[in-house]
Amino acid sequence: MRFTPWATRLVLTLSLSATAFLTACGGGGGGSSNTQVRLLNATRSYAQLDLSVNDKTINSKIAYATVGEYGSVDTNATATKVLESAVGTSISATTPTLTGGSNYTYISYGFAGAIRTTLLQEAETAPDANKAKLLVLNLAPDAGAMDVYVTTATDDINTATALTTNLQGGAGSGYIQINSGTFRVRVTGYNKRTDLRLDIPAVTLDSASVNTLILTATDGGVLVNGISLVQKGAVKNFANTQSRVRTVAALTSGGTVVSTINGQAMFGSPAISPLISEYVTVASGASTLSSQINGANISFTAPTLTAGSDYTLLVWGDAASPKLSVLNDDNRLPTVSGNVKIRLVNALPTVSSSLNVDFSALASNVAPGAVSPVGSISSTTTSQVDVTVPTSATSIYTNATLAFPANSVWTFFAVPSATAAQGMTALPKRERP
Repeated sequence: MRFTPWATRLVLTLSLSATAFLTACGGGGGGSSNTQVRLLNATRSYAQLDLSVNDKTINSKIAYATVGEYGSVDTNATATKVLESAVGTSISATTPTLTGGSNYTYISYGFAGAIRTTLLQEAETAPDANKAKLLVLNLAPDAGAMDVYVTTATDDINTATALTTNLQGGAGSGYIQINSGTFRVRVTGYNKRTDLRLDIPAVTLDSASVNTLILTATDGGVLVNGISLVQKGAVKNFANTQSRVRTVAALTSGGTVVSTINGQAMFGSPAISPLISEYVTVASGASTLSSQINGANISFTAPTLTAGSDYTLLVWGDAASPKLSVLNDDNRLPTVSGNVKIRLVNALPTVSSSLNVDFSALASNVAPGAVSPVGSISSTTTSQVDVTVPTSATSIYTNATLAFPANSVWTFFAVPSATAAQGMTALPKRERP
């Protein structure tokens, strides 16, 4: 297969459109000046999308994880727009080179402010009977490189061989021929079998079929959704049913925290505040939360988890009357390439906190138990970072040489120190990449 980086060759009509086109291997259609195109909506930022070519509407009101009918277009007039259906504003615009007598599916993906469109040419030769071909497209650049395992339902992933590995964001695996049948598909972080990003219990690949599995980003940015597409055929949605959750122990006087959600412990042993756990992946929906503070059982209201989202359970305040804040974490990469996303979580029990980067306010007067809106800055090799509170003349955290690499995501936690005498500090956490 070959990739055509249209973003480097075309002047896009919208600055927010980042467009890359992919053409799959296969033959064209011999001399015809017409070809067939349709739209697959793989972004949940817009309820419905339209596709127009040379100002002619090809598809209208295409909902998420659905595909339109083919429409004929002239290969000599291919100015293409993907439009938001309700108002008709263009969210992506390109002028691709199309082969006559062929079939193409435009795949729109990403989030509002960072919509991308990939063009899949559907001309791959079908395999023999009892075989199938599968192309995997990583259209979840926020999630990073991934491995994909196609196995029987009961195969142990620890001994399985990946169908494709180190699949980068925006890349495709190429068509891979395997047996036809029904298989379990698991997607993990690159070279991390325990870092499960998507688990599809059953995907059916028909005999002599050509298939594409499209991986798209979730709201949290790390887990992924799946959409399967049969060449010149139907799509099927494989939405993620998992969420990621972590706990931040931020009690006064070094209070200890034990936190377990849906049976999964977030600390290996009682955590002495302040401490941040790693994320665990659990089933979305209503959850079961078990907590202990300084060895005593505490009843917090268990959160309801949205599929594909990341959460921080912030345990804060005095150990005698602890509080729980459930924070929704946006770990998607910055929409502007080269930028950095930063936010401040305030776990101090009685005072607000603020965050300054290079002496500019990025988050101001964040209330106890709350999180600031996400701020965005350009990447830096050296920055002055200060976390302040109104009751102190000096910063509770300062770093004059902190680097913010391009396309990274950060959270600063303002927390009580381990002992009351030590006062307050901050924990910088580089979330990604």
